[in-house]
Amino acid sequence: MRLDQVLTFHQNWFWVAVISCGIVGLWGLIFAIAKWTPGRTFSIARGVAIAAMLIQVGAGVYLYYRGVRPGNSFHVFYGVVIAVTFTLAYLYRSTMAKRPALTYGVLLLFVMGLGLRAWSNVG
Repeated sequence: MRLDQVLTFHQNWFWVAVISCGIVGLWGLIFAIAKWTPGRTFSIARGVAIAAMLIQVGAGVYLYYRGVRPGNSFHVFYGVVIAVTFTLAYLYRSTMAKRPALTYGVLLLFVMGLGLRAWSNVG
């Protein structure tokens, strides 16, 4: 894949990653507030949202490695914070499994916010 194609993918995939995290995050909070137990569908959606954001971060890492700089170091900072956040969530997954709707709902909304902050610091 050419570098300009990866950059275009990164710019467009942002919306997929942020919107999916937002929708699944809100869904988790609705489950938590209503005290409903999330089912398999929520678990799959959660995995898809996390994967979408990790693909976005991976594309950003690839672009950075190939010399494409966003023009603002805070853009990179927020990408790193997203990666660290997912790493910590992975480490605490057994604790998060006790209240998955609430914890993953908050996690995904937080990551959505980080993605929006990264986007706002592109130029």
